[in-house]
Amino acid sequence: MSEVYFRLRGIEQALEGKVNHANETVEISEIDYAIDKLPFDVPVKGTVYGTLLNDKGAYEALEPLMHQEPYKKPPIAPILYIKPENTLTSFGAPIPLPEDISMLEVGATLGIVIGKDATRVTKEGALDYVFGYTVVNDVTIPHQNVHRPAVKEKARDGFCPIGPWVMKRDAVHNPNDIHIRVWINGELQQESYTNNLVRSVEQLLVDVTEFMTLSAGDLLLVGVFEDPPLVKENDHIRIEIENVGVLENRVMGERIWLGGKRR
Repeated sequence: MSEVYFRLRGIEQALEGKVNHANETVEISEIDYAIDKLPFDVPVKGTVYGTLLNDKGAYEALEPLMHQEPYKKPPIAPILYIKPENTLTSFGAPIPLPEDISMLEVGATLGIVIGKDATRVTKEGALDYVFGYTVVNDVTIPHQNVHRPAVKEKARDGFCPIGPWVMKRDAVHNPNDIHIRVWINGELQQESYTNNLVRSVEQLLVDVTEFMTLSAGDLLLVGVFEDPPLVKENDHIRIEIENVGVLENRVMGERIWLGGKRR
């Protein structure tokens, strides 16, 4: 049993519980609840920062182009972007598929939840600033150019499912050796490992906080891995991150999603 921090829709305060990964239940006040029966809300309240090209395979695929226009040279610092508040959604919530788009990329990634304000941290002390970890789907419309921020491709409504909880830091013994799997409609479509990151969790925190402060409650994504799977309308997505959790969502046509959206 591992301690987790989460939020439920309609309840303002954050809650704590214990997760049984084997049978996918959460113990709250000594009562077990099936994960898919709880109305989870987004478990974080801070700014969500994404990271580009932090997977070795994705980096190596683009590297031959980095010396050409418009890039000119490889990046020397992490390439960050923001997943704004309108993108954030929870476990079980539908992911809207824009009417003019046929496919979306599933961006399975580990999210680092910041526990206290972090500025110019050291590699040795970097994990002291981590509250815990969560599962994130950094959804995007497929595109090639990473020279400019892909706002239209990454910042659509509902394009960042998070959750269902934040796993406390000490329950994850080594965030740099975690197995990530993506299932689409019950079929395994992607396997990746955090030991394939260009920058480890600690090094990413060092390099980001060298030029900006990460505040308590912020979420830093380690990056999407090479060859993310594609999904279409009605597809079911299940992302499993070892020792962290399981995130499930289904793709829904945007017109239907807007009709059912609570305003």
